[in-house]
Amino acid sequence: MEREIVASYEPKKNSEIRMFESSDEMAADLAEYISQVSEISIKERGYFAIALSGGPLISFMRKLCEAPYNKTLDWSKWYIFWADERAVAKNHVDSYYKSTKEDFLSKVPILNGHVYSINDNVTVEDAATDYEFVIRQLVKIRTVGVSESNDCPKFDLILLNIGSDGHVASLFPDHPALELKEDWVTYITDSPVPPPERITFTLPVINSASNIAVVATGEDKAKAVYFAISDGAEGPDAPSIPARMIQPTDGKLVWFLDKASASFLEAKTKNDGYEHPKY
Repeated sequence: MEREIVASYEPKKNSEIRMFESSDEMAADLAEYISQVSEISIKERGYFAIALSGGPLISFMRKLCEAPYNKTLDWSKWYIFWADERAVAKNHVDSYYKSTKEDFLSKVPILNGHVYSINDNVTVEDAATDYEFVIRQLVKIRTVGVSESNDCPKFDLILLNIGSDGHVASLFPDHPALELKEDWVTYITDSPVPPPERITFTLPVINSASNIAVVATGEDKAKAVYFAISDGAEGPDAPSIPARMIQPTDGKLVWFLDKASASFLEAKTKNDGYEHPKY
C-alpha cells in the first residue's frame, strides 16, 4: 500500500499528515490506525472510548468489519460515542446513529450497552444536557479518561470529518459554540446545512482527546484542508476555520487525506510561486 507522508509541510507539534492515492488505501490505513489506538488504550486503561462523526467517515471504517480486525480486536472493551449528532429520530435518514448502526455497529460484536447515542425523545437542548451528564458519569468511573490539564473527558480517539467550509463535528465557522470553554456538549439550532438542530462536542473536549483523526476526501475539501493545515494560511487575512482550531492539548492529531483534498497542499509544494487559494 502506498501511503505518502506530506514531507513538505513541517507538521505542527504532535501532528501528522497522511495522503492516499485511493479510498481503499485510506480505509486500510485508517483501520490499522484505529486498531493500534484501540489495543494501546485497552492495554493501558482497560477500555477504548471512541467518538465518531457522520458523513463519509463511517464508510472508511468498513475494513474493521473484515478479517483480521473483526476477530482480533477486543470489541467487548469498546465504548462508542458521537462527537456530534443531528437532533432527529434514531430511525431517521439523517441520523448518524442510524448510518453508523447499519454500516458498522451491526457488523461487529460491540455490546449494545456500550453504545451511547443521544436521547431523541427530548428537545435538542435537553439532549445536549443529557449527553454531557452521561459522559460525566462515565468519566467519574474512568470508563472515559480525564484530562490532567483541564478536567475535560479524555477520549481515546475522536474521529472527525472536515466540511468544505472547514467545520468539524457540528462546530461551524464564526459560530458562538466555538467560544464555549466550560461546556462539554452543546447544541445548535441554526446549522448552515440541514438539519438545523444538532448536538456537538465543544473544542476543549475535542482537543483533550488522546488521539484525533480528521478524514478529508474530495476536491471540495481542498481549500478547507489548506487553510486548516498550511502555515501559509496564517496572518490577519486568513479565515478562522474550526478545523484549524483542532490543536490537541496533550494528544496527537493525524490527518487522513485523499489526493483531491490535498491538492492545494501539493500545488504549494510544487510551485513556489503558487498563489494561495481564497475562500
